[in-house]
Amino acid sequence: MIQKSKKFVNDVVVEMKQVSWPTRDELRGSTLVVIVTVIIVSIFIGIVDRILSLGLEQVLRR
Repeated sequence: MIQKSKKFVNDVVVEMKQVSWPTRDELRGSTLVVIVTVIIVSIFIGIVDRILSLGLEQVLRR
């Protein structure tokens, strides 16, 4: 059990050395893309929700 744990930790260390970490500018760019995308999708869902709510309201009034 201890031998397996040591091997696991050693494998993790080896793999982490091979990771390609993004630069600060790449990270900022990706974060900006995610934030803008979330805002756009939120606005779209809000508009669709409002339209469907108004439509359902009209159907239920009759």
